[in-house]
This record gives sequence, structure tokens and C-alpha cells, in this order.
Amino acid sequence: MKVLVTGGTSGLGLAMASALAATGATVALTGRSGERAESVAAGLPGATGVEMDVRDESSVARAVDRAWSRLGGIDMLVNNAGIGMRTVNPRFMTQPQGFWEVPSDAFRAVIDTNLTGYFLVAREITPRMLASGGGRIVNISINHSTMRRAGFVPYGPSRAGSEALSRIMAADLRGTGVTVNLLLPGGATLTGMLPQDVVAPEGHGFLRPAVMGPPIVWLASDDAAGVHDERIVATEFEQWLRDGESRR
Repeated sequence: MKVLVTGGTSGLGLAMASALAATGATVALTGRSGERAESVAAGLPGATGVEMDVRDESSVARAVDRAWSRLGGIDMLVNNAGIGMRTVNPRFMTQPQGFWEVPSDAFRAVIDTNLTGYFLVAREITPRMLASGGGRIVNISINHSTMRRAGFVPYGPSRAGSEALSRIMAADLRGTGVTVNLLLPGGATLTGMLPQDVVAPEGHGFLRPAVMGPPIVWLASDDAAGVHDERIVATEFEQWLRDGESRR
């Protein structure tokens, strides 16, 4: 399996790239800094790093060309690159802002990365997958409650938009051999998107990025061939698998 993971230099992206590489997949991971992407990839077996700014159409086209050439094709795209509320309000967990307080340039930056970025990468790679006879797209999402949470403009709307985009992509691609699925951790996860001084609520711990490993490895496996338009929550993955087996 040849996999392109956007935003793969840290957090969920790195956890997924690491899990895939450990099971024998050939992985290209991207980052805005090509040097950092190459440095991180050097620590994974058989991986390669590629510079990509998902907000920039020409950067996306160059990166997909490079990744396709280096891997000899791409079987799976993991749309993961994103920025969080820290870029808008560093204290968003303890001092949330009303939407009317959010600067318009900060709003656009998050939407351009988290929503338009998913669109640009998928738009660039889908025709190649169709021409090669098939492929898999996994779009990373978040809990629905986070999409509606007070103080979470523009992050919540950006992820709600990317989830709607994913559903429409799945509808457009049904029956083509290219599958589209959603994957999300299932709770707040210890990544660079959290404030450095944040404390988990009493009785609730933060998830580790490695929670994404088992479901993304499964989605790259033969068992997931033909699985389409599903929304998979990593913390509920084993139960989801059992439920699917019982339905079959």
C-alpha cells in the first residue's frame, strides 16, 4: 500500500504515518517545511518527506506529482493537515472568544487550511486514482460536539465543512472504485493543537495520537476494500468492527 499522509510531521498525522510504515506501507508524509518533512520521514522505514502547503494550489500539484513519482503511484490519501484554535486564540480552552471577536484573517487561515486544503489535495489526486482503477481517501474529522462548541469559531465550522465535503465526495465517487471514509480520534487528543498549559477535566484524560493507528492500518488493508462512506471513531473502532461483522 502506497500512502500519502498530509500534515504528517507531528500529531495525528505522524502517528498514522508511523503505524502504516510499521506494517509495511510505503508512506509519503507532507509538511509546509520540506526539510522538516524529510527529517521526520527519515525516522520511519521506507518513508519519504514532501513539502506541501495545502492552501496553495500549485504547491499541492507539485507535491502530489513528487509523491506519486517517488512512491510509484498512490493507493491511499489521508487528508489530515490542519491548524487548530491555538492559531486564533492561544487560551481558547480557558478564555473562549465569541465569534464576533475572531479576526477575519484568522478565520480565513483556518478555513483555507482545514477545508479548502482537503478539497485541493483530494481534487488533485482523485483523477489519478480514477485513471489507475481505484484508490482510498480517508478524511480526518472531529467529534460533532466540537463543531458546535462555544468559542470554537472558526475551527468547528472548518471541520463541519470538511465532513460535509467528505460525504459529498463519497456520493460523487460511489461505484467508481475510489472509496471515501471519515476517521476521527473520539475525543481531545494530545497534539500541538492543545494549549501547552491545558489540564484535562477531572475524570477525563486526553487521548494519545496512537489511537489512530489501528483504524488507519485497517483502512489500508484488504479487509477494508470496498468500505465506503463510513464514519469511524478510533476509540470505538473495535466495537465498530464487531458490529460490522454481526451485520454481515
